[in-house]
Amino acid sequence: MNTITAAITAVGAYVPDYILSNKVLETMVDTNDEWITTRTGIKERRILKDAHKGTSFLAIKAAQDLIAKANIDPLEIDMVIMATATADMPVASTGVYVATEIGATNAFAYDLQAACSSFLYGMSTAAAYIQSGRYKKVLLIGADKMSSIVDYTDRSTCIIFGDGAGAVLFEPNYEGLGLQDEYLRSDGVGRDFLKISAGGSLIPTTEETVKNRQHNIIQDGKTVFKYAVTNMADASELIVKRNNLTNEDVDWLVPHQANKRIIDATASRMNLEDSKVLMNIEKYGNTTSATLPLVLSDFEHKFKKGDNIILAAFGGGFTWGSIYLKWAYDTK
Repeated sequence: MNTITAAITAVGAYVPDYILSNKVLETMVDTNDEWITTRTGIKERRILKDAHKGTSFLAIKAAQDLIAKANIDPLEIDMVIMATATADMPVASTGVYVATEIGATNAFAYDLQAACSSFLYGMSTAAAYIQSGRYKKVLLIGADKMSSIVDYTDRSTCIIFGDGAGAVLFEPNYEGLGLQDEYLRSDGVGRDFLKISAGGSLIPTTEETVKNRQHNIIQDGKTVFKYAVTNMADASELIVKRNNLTNEDVDWLVPHQANKRIIDATASRMNLEDSKVLMNIEKYGNTTSATLPLVLSDFEHKFKKGDNIILAAFGGGFTWGSIYLKWAYDTK
């Protein structure tokens, strides 16, 4: 029997219509376009304004986009992995609801949470299911409604995050394409530097926690930046060296879109020319679990069968890593 690898065979995406630009943010908090652009590379981000719609809405739209583009029957999907840091509810899996709503009623589904590394970890998980031989179609969705947990009076976080969703389909491949290698890590030292402190079992929701804005995301920007630059670059460099790739062999870097300076540092460590580094951070900001699939969707037209792609991410916790993927198809 030929060796099974797990390849991405289709992508889909969705971002809300409303654009929150740096100019608009200038009217909300003490900041300006030049400061934000210089330090983050972000010009605008998309926001899901409807208070009655959650992350599931974004995820469903992205999945439906993939299903329509790939012309697949949702009943053929074996499982759905929902990578998200902003589940619709603390209990009742968002992924389960999404699977039902898109008609994937033969699939089992669950949520996976590793902050901004959720989608990267989800790729590893989806590939393992495919490589087991038990599953033929695994739908991995990365989606976050970050606007639901951002404090728009906190200029250190509200300038960074946006809402969005992306999806990929993993299927078996017998040509040696798809996921080749992975280097995934985590370190609990990061627990206090990027978090939402209340609403869990440690600090349950009370009137006081709501009043103190303890249900909004907070971060120690300098510390997170330092760890992110080092670890994302280290992981990307390691995966390249471990697979005997040169900078010429790497066709594309698909990095987590948190900060342009972190992306630049990673590309510099890999000695990659700018044209190989894929970015859409200026349009969407940091959409957390959605950044990697949104990049794959935006630049799908550039990928060719056999292209060597390095994906990298860093998230709260801390969580981080890099994946080496061979692209499996030419875009029609």
